[in-house]
Amino acid sequence: MFIRSLKQTLGFLRPECIQVTCSSGIKYFPPPKNYDDIEIPERPRLRMFEKVPLYPPNLKPPKMQKRLRYMRGPETLHNKLQLKQYGVIALGGGRLAHKHFEMARLVVARHLDMKRMFAIWRVDPPWQPVTKKGQGQRMGGGKGAIDHYVTPIKAGRVILEVGGKCEYAEAYKMLKIVAERLPFKAMAVSQKIMEKMEAEEKWKEENNQNPYTMKYIIQNNMGGCHKMLSPFDHKWHGKYL
Repeated sequence: MFIRSLKQTLGFLRPECIQVTCSSGIKYFPPPKNYDDIEIPERPRLRMFEKVPLYPPNLKPPKMQKRLRYMRGPETLHNKLQLKQYGVIALGGGRLAHKHFEMARLVVARHLDMKRMFAIWRVDPPWQPVTKKGQGQRMGGGKGAIDHYVTPIKAGRVILEVGGKCEYAEAYKMLKIVAERLPFKAMAVSQKIMEKMEAEEKWKEENNQNPYTMKYIIQNNMGGCHKMLSPFDHKWHGKYL
């Protein structure tokens, strides 16, 4: 019995009894993207903005009210990517000060490959004055002196764009850092992501099965909600704060 089992074991271990089946297939790799139509500008980095806007020498810098309407509601003009590649968009309203411009400029300059990539601003330099009174002053005495300048931003505004001969994964790291350090909610996007977001928003509106939307409730004054809402809620139906 032992000899028979030993012969069977040796039969399995013989080289001529081992069968090797070779199988090979063709793997499909998509062709690389064509960047022949992209031209790198002479200055690929973001340019530096001044802290104070330039005024004529005979003009005193004017003061201004808060004008919160500059930050409320959606952005209707600068809400698309001009380069059709990558960028940072605002998800809410806020103000950009000079320190935020410098932060974004330094982060992009640190991670930007100037041989293949470039970046552009999509917002104006600081232009709206913000006044502030000195510490310990009593009430009254008129409006305070100009402390600094800001740029008001609405929801959906494109802050900056990054383009060139690169993929989204290469630009995502620096765009995410910039978006996280801005004083309002923002996110890094690509052209495909923006198109997907628009398609999802359109699909939700067309396939909504709940008739009691915020717009319907506000327009019909359900529960007497008009006395608790602001004029901006009547205009944007609770979508923008």
